[in-house]
Amino acid sequence: MARKRQEEPSGGNAPWMNTFADLMNLLLCFFVMLFGMSTIDSEKFENLVAAFQNSFSILPSGGSTVLDSGELITSGVSQILIFQEYYAMIEESGTGEEQQKEADIVEEYEKQSLAESEKMADNLEAALERYSIQDEVEVKYNADYVMLNMNGTLLFDSAKSELRPEAMPLVEKIGKVLEAYDKNIIEVEGHTDNVPISSAKYPNNDVLSMYRALTVANFLRANTTLNPAYIKSSGRGEYVPVADNTTPEGRAKNRRVEIRIYNIYNSDLSE
Repeated sequence: MARKRQEEPSGGNAPWMNTFADLMNLLLCFFVMLFGMSTIDSEKFENLVAAFQNSFSILPSGGSTVLDSGELITSGVSQILIFQEYYAMIEESGTGEEQQKEADIVEEYEKQSLAESEKMADNLEAALERYSIQDEVEVKYNADYVMLNMNGTLLFDSAKSELRPEAMPLVEKIGKVLEAYDKNIIEVEGHTDNVPISSAKYPNNDVLSMYRALTVANFLRANTTLNPAYIKSSGRGEYVPVADNTTPEGRAKNRRVEIRIYNIYNSDLSE
């Protein structure tokens, strides 16, 4: 049988070009549909386009930038990604401004809190002088509270948590001073040196320091008009020394009771 020659295709485009053209049209319609479904602020968009035209020349000359019924009329939709990047840049700039505002608010809050503590410290020092106990009590402050530091040797016998009889007048006067702060959180904190202790009642310095703080807190509850709910107590043991534990003088300083009067900015019972 004679072999027949395959006929050449008649004129016109190759079949794959039609498929490719259909695909491109579909993609274009898809992106136009996505853009039409988005929400755009007309005024912001006009300002955005003007900025790009003046600064970056992203639109070709004569391109239209009219928004009507959610549709963009321009020389094409190829600028959408650029607009999105620009909006993202604006949002990041806004976030930075908000963070700066928050930082400024925090800084102002800390300034006011520190000023409040300083005012409290001045008043407390004056009150201690009126009761003639300024030499037995050290006053310090920070942005959170004012601290009254009392030497534990004046308050307790060695390895004991009961107040010494001669210490009771001192604690009673401190209680009178504290009554001016009946709306403030008052925390009593006990501290010891690092000399080990072990007994049936106090197995270690942690327990001893907690009992000493609780003794002072209970004395204030029982002998002042302060709200008992505003008085807290805790023991820190030997772990927060203020002096060198290798010397007798240093250990004496570390055996102490601290009373912290939190200012109005930090007196939250929920904490």
